[in-house]
This record gives sequence, C-alpha cells and structure tokens, in this order.
Amino acid sequence: MHGSQSRGTRPIRVLVVEDSREDAELALAELTDDALVHEARVVDDEATYLAALRDFAPDIVLSDLSLPGFSGQRALELLRQCDEDLPFIFVSATLGEEAAIAALRNGATDYILKQNPARLASAVRRALAEAAEHRANQRAEAELIRAQRFESLAMLAGGLSHDLRNLLQPLLLAGETLRHRNDDPQLARLGELVRDCGKRGLEMVQSMLSFARGARRAEEVRLGGLMDALGLLLKGSVPRAIRMQMRVDEPELAFAGNHTELQQCMLNLCLNAIQAMPSGGELRIEAEQLKLEAGFFLPGEQMHAGQYLRLGVIDSGQGMSREVLARLFEPFFTTKENGTGLGLLSCQRIVASHGGVMRVDSSPGHGTRFDLYIPLQEMVDIGETGDDSEDLEGLGELVLVVAEAAAELSLLIDTLDAWGYQASASQSGTAALQWVGAHGLPDLVLMDADMNLLTGGRTLAALVEQGYDGAVVILVRPDAPPNRDDLPPMASLHVLDKPVTTRKLLRTLRLALTGAA
Repeated sequence: MHGSQSRGTRPIRVLVVEDSREDAELALAELTDDALVHEARVVDDEATYLAALRDFAPDIVLSDLSLPGFSGQRALELLRQCDEDLPFIFVSATLGEEAAIAALRNGATDYILKQNPARLASAVRRALAEAAEHRANQRAEAELIRAQRFESLAMLAGGLSHDLRNLLQPLLLAGETLRHRNDDPQLARLGELVRDCGKRGLEMVQSMLSFARGARRAEEVRLGGLMDALGLLLKGSVPRAIRMQMRVDEPELAFAGNHTELQQCMLNLCLNAIQAMPSGGELRIEAEQLKLEAGFFLPGEQMHAGQYLRLGVIDSGQGMSREVLARLFEPFFTTKENGTGLGLLSCQRIVASHGGVMRVDSSPGHGTRFDLYIPLQEMVDIGETGDDSEDLEGLGELVLVVAEAAAELSLLIDTLDAWGYQASASQSGTAALQWVGAHGLPDLVLMDADMNLLTGGRTLAALVEQGYDGAVVILVRPDAPPNRDDLPPMASLHVLDKPVTTRKLLRTLRLALTGAA
C-alpha cells in the first residue's frame, strides 16, 4: 500500500482505466486544477491493467464502467483479489443509481459522473485520506495485538520460570559435587558437563524471561547466553533461502549492560537484514572483543579508548544509497512499506546508553554491515569469582537447612555434608522450630523462601524469638524477592537467587559465617 499525498512530497500514483484518451485527460486535469500533484498511467484492457497494478503500484484507481473487452466491475474484482483497501472510484457517464449502489457494495470507494467532474478531486482526496486513516488503524490494532501477545508471553514465562528453575537446581548442585570426585575422572567430567548444561539452561531461561518482560535494569550480560537467545528468536524467522552464520569468539565473556535492550537491538538489525534479502543471501552475526584507540572515534562521539565488544550484523542484501544512509537515523524515516522509522533510532539510543557507538557501512548491491561497539565493564560477582584452588570447605559448622521441596532439601544436605558441614534437614518452618527445640541453635540457617505452611519471614521471626542471632542465607525466586519489611532484623542476612550454583552457595556460607563470628 502507498500513502496519500498529505503524508509526503511524493506525487500520488493514479491508475486510470479508460478507453477514451480525451476522458482520461479531462479527469486528470481536474486533479491538476485542484493542486493534486500526481503521476498517471492509462490502461484499457485487462492485461495492461494487471501489469500496472504490479509495476506502477498505484495509490488510487479511477475506472470507467464499460470498456471494449473489459469492464470497470472486472477491474474492481481483480483489484480486490490482491488489495482490499486500495481506493477505487468509478468515473462513468452511464452509472445509474442501482448500479452505483451495487458498485459500492462490491467494494468501490466512490463513484463520479462524467457530467459532474468537479467533484472528482475532492473525492480522490477523501478516498486517499480514508485509506491512510484505515491503514493507521490497522497498524494500531496490530501493535495492540502484538502488545497483548507479549503480555501473554510474560505471564506464561513468569508461570514457568519457577518450575524451570527448580528443574535446573539439581543440575547445578549435583554437577558441581560430581565434578570434585577426584577418585573417578570419568564421573568428574560428567559432573562438569551436567553443571555447564545447568548454567547454560539458566542463562537461557533468564534471558528469555527478561526479553518477554522488557526488563530495563542494569545486569550482568553473558555473551553466550545473549547470542543463544538471539538464535532461538531468529530460528523461525530466517527463510530457507538465507544462510545464517553465527561466530562468537568468547561465549563466557560477561560484562555490565542490559541483556534485554541489546537483544532487542540485535534482533531488529537481523530482521532488517532478512528483509533486505528477499531473494536469499547470507546473514552473518559476529561477536568479538577488541581494543579501540582514541583515533577510532568520530567528532561528537565520546572518546573512551579501551576494550570493547563488537557485535556485528552483516548481510549480502540490496544495500543502501548515500541518500538513504544520510537519513538513516532520522525519526520516522523509513524505506519499508509499513515501517515506523524508529527501529534504528532505538538501536542507536540503546548503544549510546551503554556508552558505545554504532557504525554502518553499505552501498547499493554490496550489502550492509552494522557494528555495535559496547565498552566492556566487568561485573564482579562475589559468589562466582575465584578458582578451583579456593578453600570453600566448611569447618564442621552446624547448618539447619529448611526447604519444603524434598529433592531440593536432599541435594542441599548432600552438598553441605560433602563440603565439611554438619547439615540437618527440616521440611517446613514448623519442623525447623521443633528441631531447634530439641537440638539447640545452629551456627547458620539456610532457608528456601518458598514455603506455604509457615512462611520464611514468620519462621525467621520465630527463630529470633527463640534466641537465634546467627547468620541466615535465604534462597529466593528472582521474580518474587522477599519484602525486607516482612523479615525480622538480622545481623547477617544474605539473599541468593535460585537456582544457585555450588560455588556461589559455598562462598556465601563462608562469608556469612565469617561475618557472624
């Protein structure tokens, strides 16, 4: 579809179906007299009419009712088979009232009698305006449906995330335990594989959940997780005629940024690249770390030399002219039929918000290359840093583990026992209070916040009433963190997102016990 003249300076394209050259010129003269800038094509048979619909791509059709070997009704029928909304106006000397009503019922926009041509220009303007309004309403409706789908996706992702995290938790804990089986190298390798699969699964769950919810918080972005999630999103969008290649030099690279916004930006660029290759081609997605010198930056850009992540989207498509490149980041400028002109502007804003810069290289017939340069700001996670030589062994401290899920409780107990702690299990808050009554106060309490019979907050409050003032480590769902106001004042309270890795859990236990000592 094409916009009306009020939407831009392009002349409107008028297709005239008329066997009388004089009548066609009179109709077009009415448009000229009314200052409607236009270009026209006149046809008088079905074959040239169909060719004009395809090649001329008109904004409006003006048609006589009766032509030798052809008819206006047939022209209307052919148009509605390929476009339900393009304006079509009958201009005829023989259109009676009944025929006019029938024409409107069959999909005509209006009718004009040749004896009264003065109404033609205003009818054309009104038809184009109504068509533009209809298209705008369709776009708004499509955006509403899209927003509703994303809202449904967010609800679904939120409902599934808890169960998925519980499924991944055994992989992270059991895999780490098996990895330290020095007496069985094969079992240790299997443990490492299980742990890595659990971590990768967790990254993908987090990234997909973050994308669905449109999160905008600063976070640790793991390059491998970002690119894996992007690949999943593109999986159903890449036509068979397009070969997609993805090269990621350092999948384990982690940096400070916003996963959701970077993924949105990359997805936008990839979809643009796909649309630029209607006949097929090659789409390459690259990610590498490099060092930028001060001379790399252009006037007006912030010059911060140092380590950067380059994210590249390269296509072998149609390419862009210098004129298009000059306007590429103008608001509402677009070369797409139904584009908004805001996608690339949004990408530029996202890259700038990360302190980075964006580059584009393109020419007609030679494809397009977009490169995003994101400064690498490393995020330090006290729970994941360190190496295998780090001393994470317990010193026989008594740890009370409280969790309702039997599998989770068993794995936590086994993990702590294997690392030198005395772990005792309680499957509810009530059972934990009974254990304290029978055995005394522990050195540390490790508790899952997801408990139904006696909530974590009420359990901790009851423990405080019984005299417990030691350290507490509480495991929570990231999408449902505890309200600190609901928790009693604690000297040492540590909150960990589920699922938790063995290393993060052990380091937090050592930190909590050292701080509480």
